[in-house]
Amino acid sequence: MKDTLKHKGKRNRLAEIIAGKGVSDPGVLDAVRQVPRHLFMDSSFEDHAYQDKAFPIAAGQTISQPFTVAFQTELLEVAPGKKILEIGTGSGYQTAVLLEMKARVYTIERQLELFKRTSLFLPKLGYRPKKMIFGDGYKGLPEEAPFDGIIVTAGAPEVPKPLLAQLKIGGRLVIPVGEDTQIMTMFVRKSAKEFAKSEFGEFRFVPLLENKS
Repeated sequence: MKDTLKHKGKRNRLAEIIAGKGVSDPGVLDAVRQVPRHLFMDSSFEDHAYQDKAFPIAAGQTISQPFTVAFQTELLEVAPGKKILEIGTGSGYQTAVLLEMKARVYTIERQLELFKRTSLFLPKLGYRPKKMIFGDGYKGLPEEAPFDGIIVTAGAPEVPKPLLAQLKIGGRLVIPVGEDTQIMTMFVRKSAKEFAKSEFGEFRFVPLLENKS
C-alpha cells in the first residue's frame, strides 16, 4: 500500500481535469488531490486509477468516476463537522473524500463482501466514519437523523421517502434518479413538508436495490 510522489502528481492532474469539467469547490478538489484512489482499486487497474473513469470492483459494483464523486460532493456543500449519510459505501472512495473534507460520515453498504472489505480497509488508511453499517440504504438511518446531507451512490428508480424525511431543514439529498441512465437530482429541504428540487443532467450508476441482502 504505497502512495508515491508519482501518484500525487497524477492526482494533481486529475483535480485539474475535474476542475476543467466545472467543479470549483476548493475543498472538493483538494480532497481529490489527497485521497489515494489507486489503493481503492484492484492492483491490475492501478495504472488507470487517475483517469477520469469508473472501474469495476468486487460484487459486481464499480468505483465511481472521479468527476461524478466530485460533482455529487460539491452539490452537498460539505463543510467541517457536517453530518453526512452515504448510501452505498462501495469501495470507500467517496467516503474517504467526505472524510478528507472533515465531514462526520455515516455510511451504509448492502453488499456483504464489500462491507467487510471496506470496513477493514478504510481505517488502515486513517479514514474513520462515525458508523459503517451493513444494511438496506433505502431505509436510511433514522436513529441518527437528521442529516445535513445525504448522498446516494447508486441509481434509484424513485426517491426513497425515508431519505427525504431524514434531512434537516436546509439539508440536501443528492441522488441519481432513473432506470438505465439517471438524472442527478438534488432536493433541499425548505420546511417540514417542502422540498426544492433541481436536476443536473444524465449520469450512469449501478442500481440501488431495495430489500435485498
